[in-house]
Amino acid sequence: MKGFLKKTLGVTLIGLGIGMLLVLLLPITGWLFLIGVIVMIVGFAWLAC
Repeated sequence: MKGFLKKTLGVTLIGLGIGMLLVLLLPITGWLFLIGVIVMIVGFAWLAC
């Protein structure tokens, strides 16, 4: 159960990051883009461990 929850959270974080990036392909500010990248990286790291 714990592994399933971990994967679900990781996929959610990756999805959130990708969603932010897609919205920001109409770039407004660089720091929001950076937040999207960081959220995606955290998601992938979460899945890896």
